[in-house]
Amino acid sequence: MRASKEVKSEKLRVKSENLKHKTQNLKLTEIHISGAEGLYPSSEIQRVVRKYIERAISHPKGRPDKIILSIEDIKEKPKEIQSLPVRTVHSQTLAEAKDIAMKLLKASGISEKAIHAALRLIKKGGLRGASLISAEKAERLEPEKQRGVRVSRLGIDASAFRFLSLGLSKHGINTDTVKEALILASKVISSKEIIAELCISDDPNYTTGYVASKKFGYIRIPHIKLKGSKTGGRAFFVKEGAPVSKCISYLEKKPVMIKKVSPCRGIVSDEIINSPYK
Repeated sequence: MRASKEVKSEKLRVKSENLKHKTQNLKLTEIHISGAEGLYPSSEIQRVVRKYIERAISHPKGRPDKIILSIEDIKEKPKEIQSLPVRTVHSQTLAEAKDIAMKLLKASGISEKAIHAALRLIKKGGLRGASLISAEKAERLEPEKQRGVRVSRLGIDASAFRFLSLGLSKHGINTDTVKEALILASKVISSKEIIAELCISDDPNYTTGYVASKKFGYIRIPHIKLKGSKTGGRAFFVKEGAPVSKCISYLEKKPVMIKKVSPCRGIVSDEIINSPYK
């Protein structure tokens, strides 16, 4: 499901015949409101469609002008993976949160240049999908820069979903936002070409971001942006020299299903950087 609306942008001052200046709107820009998807049995389709529509029309970023729903019959058997382990780092300020994110990414093998490139892109906003950034040289790798890469064909089976919900409930974070982000991050990090992910939500009311990596798992970082900010995005850090087309094909086309759930733990200190997940 993808929901969006059009807003006026790029105003231009033009001179009329009587030499007076007028401001005209050059074009309308489509902004992303809400997105979601999953792999479900056919018996669940009606329930899921209703849920997605309700989510789109009640989103804090506004009511969409357009909601697009696509249902596809997936013939290929999904690859079975395990979810990333979940921990929440203790951060109380914007500066502290960004410092922890930087340290986690550096410890995962991402260059400072690549991290800053990702932060600039996320702060700028406007990407419909995720950006692919080379882990050392900080090069943008996705062929369609405005579209980005859209992770698709991902899900979690019913038994694993119940187990995950139970684990998250123990720490007061059993929400659709956390579960959907974790499912997506688990698929992303299961890619052989990707080392880590940085995500900051574009939801103005949600200020917890995360760093996901093979080394640390899924680390939630509170206060990574100011409340009310509508900017956000995802950056995937790719191994230097990895085949980009193969990476994108896996993220967008390969069906992946979580069948086993890793431990969900509570709040930890930034000493987590010295304690990678094993």
